[in-house]
Amino acid sequence: MRIDTSKYPEGEDAVSADRIRRLKLLSKLATVMCIAMYISYIPQIISNFSGQPVGFLQPFVAMVNASLWTGYGWNKTYKDWPVIISNVPGIFFGLFTVITIYIH
Repeated sequence: MRIDTSKYPEGEDAVSADRIRRLKLLSKLATVMCIAMYISYIPQIISNFSGQPVGFLQPFVAMVNASLWTGYGWNKTYKDWPVIISNVPGIFFGLFTVITIYIH
């Protein structure tokens, strides 16, 4: 397994500065969109508190998925911060949504 030293290959295997810039932008955009996806649970949480509970399965599976991706990002040879940061909210919002299904 290759260890990320934050240094990009040089010489024949060099990665272009443009590609590095696009990859960093893609990483930031994907992180923001993943967090937005989990924040979108707020209307479901409000519905749960209003006495109109949502289904259990989707937020539960999202919470498990976010937990697995967070664990993956944390346990890689080098920590994959975009994966960790983007999935931690999913653990909390998914869990909170599941809990509020039963507290209405």
